[in-house]
Amino acid sequence: MKMRFKIIVLFFSAINVFLVASCTLDPLESGPKDPNYRESTSSSKAGFDKVYDFLPAPGQFINENYTAKTQAEAIQAAQSILDNNGILSLGAFGGYVVVGFDHSVDNNKGAYDFSIKCNSFTNNSEPGIVWVMQDENGNGIPDDTWYELKGSEYGNSSVYYDYEVTYFRPESSGMDVKWEDNNGNSGTIDYQTAYHKQGFYYPLWINNSSYTLKGTRLSGRTEDVSGNGTKWQHHDFDWGYADNYGSDLLEQENRFDIDNAIKPGGIIVSLSHIDFIKVQTAISEKAGWTGELSTEVRSFTDL
Repeated sequence: MKMRFKIIVLFFSAINVFLVASCTLDPLESGPKDPNYRESTSSSKAGFDKVYDFLPAPGQFINENYTAKTQAEAIQAAQSILDNNGILSLGAFGGYVVVGFDHSVDNNKGAYDFSIKCNSFTNNSEPGIVWVMQDENGNGIPDDTWYELKGSEYGNSSVYYDYEVTYFRPESSGMDVKWEDNNGNSGTIDYQTAYHKQGFYYPLWINNSSYTLKGTRLSGRTEDVSGNGTKWQHHDFDWGYADNYGSDLLEQENRFDIDNAIKPGGIIVSLSHIDFIKVQTAISEKAGWTGELSTEVRSFTDL
């Protein structure tokens, strides 16, 4: 009996080893330490260091209080806004900003790793999807692989993956911005005649007559609670999004865990650290006289 029991134990142990080996885990942190990992020093700062890219979707805050005629000028404008503790709007669905730090941000297992300060409050959530990247080729710019950080809605049937919206330049100032998506839908980013009276909500530094933004889209939770269009609420999501009044919010900062990084299809990616963060507006909604919903950010911090 004892001999037979040992054989059974060994058999189940082998099964456990097989199951562990079969997990959908892509361990990028295994093996020797990444030679492109950048150690923090006594002069490193917790806050982000640099804006690397800024491409908003059209919106009522775009081209307002800043002027940019080139992509480089737009990036500098975004840098200035964030450096001065201002609020940077990413516009409607798909608009994004990319930032980096003066060191690699570690994955502290079992804890939040970084935070993004926004301006959400209860029932006024305008969620943005957060993406992270390692500087895999060591060239100091965000041109490697983006990994989405899954939030509470990931896997929900109401989420649109590989969603695309094309925005069209208005023919003249003071006009709505038309859009079409890859699901056959169309609509407008409405020009607000009473507010935000800059001529164009379409980014002035984009010379093309249209441009397309892609990403993951959440189903909106916007509601006209007045019933007559005078009062709107944007209901909250549970966790995992920037500019969202969720359970991960502390003093207007949403906190994020690098362990939530995934590849397309939900495959877990194990990252020992990251170097770049992207926030991208995740909804396509508008709310009457208050206009389109847009994710806004204020700062990024290594926790």
